[in-house]
Amino acid sequence: METVGRVLELWRYPVKSMLGERIDASQVSDRGLAGDRGRALVDAETGKVVSAKRPRYWGGMLELRARYDAEPTSDGTSPAARITLPDGSELSTDDADVDQRLSEVLGRKVSLVARVDDVPILEEVWIEEKNADPYGPVVGSEGADRLIEIPASIGAPPGTFFDYSAIHIVTTGTLGRLADAYPDGNFDSRRFRPNLVLEVPEREFVENAWIGREMMIGKVRLEILASTPRCVMTTLPQGDLPKDRGILRTAASVNPQPFGPFEAQPCVGVYAEVLSGGTLRLGDSAAL
Repeated sequence: METVGRVLELWRYPVKSMLGERIDASQVSDRGLAGDRGRALVDAETGKVVSAKRPRYWGGMLELRARYDAEPTSDGTSPAARITLPDGSELSTDDADVDQRLSEVLGRKVSLVARVDDVPILEEVWIEEKNADPYGPVVGSEGADRLIEIPASIGAPPGTFFDYSAIHIVTTGTLGRLADAYPDGNFDSRRFRPNLVLEVPEREFVENAWIGREMMIGKVRLEILASTPRCVMTTLPQGDLPKDRGILRTAASVNPQPFGPFEAQPCVGVYAEVLSGGTLRLGDSAAL
């Protein structure tokens, strides 16, 4: 086996599209890190999954932060999560009025759910900086940008809210290479919402060469499936990170990669499937 890096950061996101929490260790199963994307919001009017991929409606999701009160386990159920609102107040996902309070904050009626039975749909604003053909049908527009519809989860375990697969990996090499191409941009890993940030010696897009291979991290075995196409969310403000469409423009310029039948998508990182679970910890070595 070839050691290629080590785990520098671990992240999970208790509620899809909200800010998540940085952790030191996690159980891992075929459903990814325990508790990751354990819940989502659904728009009561449209029935579509809420995502900051449509920032005019849902950009406020990146002003909400979710964390678990207790450590989740890998059996597919999640304990209550605590949500911090923009004014600093908190509520629990178990609170009787959680839907009402989140609806008031977001300005649209929403429901908090732990799973959906049908294939959920979400909307994504397709901005010109992607420099790519849409990977979903165009259903409208927002200003000069197109609006598309896509499944909220593709190829992930049923009932989950992962975009494509249960594990998302980004390397320091990729973040460094992007920063070299656009020195004025802030390529903080938070923009890309990874589960794992792997520290690697190279300052290049090393993940691209991992696709189709297996990786061991501790006792967790993964299959690297595909490059991760990026969306408008990478450009949105969150915390101390400013709005910057140059983030996505740079990825489109220096790392266009095929994604399924689609070519030349701006990509950062890779998706992976869990072949055998275990525990991931900071500092674990990653080997191909």
